[in-house]
Amino acid sequence: MSLSVSLRHSLPGFDLDVAFDAPPGLTVLFGASGSGKTSVIEAVAGLSRPDGGRVVAGNHVLLDTKRGICLPPHKRRLGYVFQEARLFPHLTVRQNLAYGQWFAPKSAAREDLGRVVEMLGISHLLARRPARLSGGEKQRVAIGRALLAAPKLILADEPLAALDEARKAEILPYFERLRDESPVPILYVSHSATEVARLATTVVALETGKVTRQGTATEVLGDPAFRPGGVRGVGAVLEARVLVHHDDGLSELDANGARLLLPRVPQDVGQPLRVRIAGQEVTLALSKPEGISALNVLPATVQEVSPGAGPSAVVALQTQAGRVLARVTKRSVAAMGLAPGLACYAIVKSVAIAPSDVGG
Repeated sequence: MSLSVSLRHSLPGFDLDVAFDAPPGLTVLFGASGSGKTSVIEAVAGLSRPDGGRVVAGNHVLLDTKRGICLPPHKRRLGYVFQEARLFPHLTVRQNLAYGQWFAPKSAAREDLGRVVEMLGISHLLARRPARLSGGEKQRVAIGRALLAAPKLILADEPLAALDEARKAEILPYFERLRDESPVPILYVSHSATEVARLATTVVALETGKVTRQGTATEVLGDPAFRPGGVRGVGAVLEARVLVHHDDGLSELDANGARLLLPRVPQDVGQPLRVRIAGQEVTLALSKPEGISALNVLPATVQEVSPGAGPSAVVALQTQAGRVLARVTKRSVAAMGLAPGLACYAIVKSVAIAPSDVGG
């Protein structure tokens, strides 16, 4: 099921004018605070009415201002996951899930409760009340409740923003499963490059109410000129597959024939995954280094050098594994003669890749 959104609305400070079509999967609205992400998701949810636009989930028209269609929120068949879980405190987990089922139309194809419980890993929580759940557990229940309402579309408005890093790491794999195993499209709001790299089927980047880029996570995050969080947030995404888990705690990956060593990943041998490599963790060398501790040395060719406003520049590199971005100083660019077409080596320390930057 696909999603099509076209919205126009006058807001204080800027005019919202966005249009995008998203294939099945998880579409991330990505941008800094004030870029228009919340305005888009509120219009899709029916919580605000834009000056003009059209929103269609599959063949379900939610909004068409030209035809005078603007369904109220309760008729839009949406599942909404907020920053806070908003569970009913007096109900058990099972009862909160049943509340979601109560909203599912009788004619709708319903999700099986047992399958949702298994997918979210909450079978041992069914008898508990929300006060006895962690933040991550509450969000998993909220996702289940939304899914059991048989929605045409799931909206997730920065669902990890209120969680600490440990709880974020706990819940990210469940969003990956939801993306891969549910036919319901997901519109997910985030300003985290890590979440985008791990979760996005499609990225829609917003800036002051306009779509600046749209594509896969690899395409959008691999653009050296794309810096929504500033130059420190630059990092590319590689797609790989687990080759072997070594006894010394490292996992060996195959990225299009190139070998990468990372701290042990939870995925099984043969499983595909994504790896985000932060630009500041990439070092460049003009000749192949020897006698160094870094385990990942990739032959590369400079594709583009994109200077920043300060002392740094972003160098886009083509490697066998895919595009890699390196954040270096302008002084290094000049001293090394870094320019398109130059052969060099990209060096990445294994331990520099955080577990949160690796996803299935």
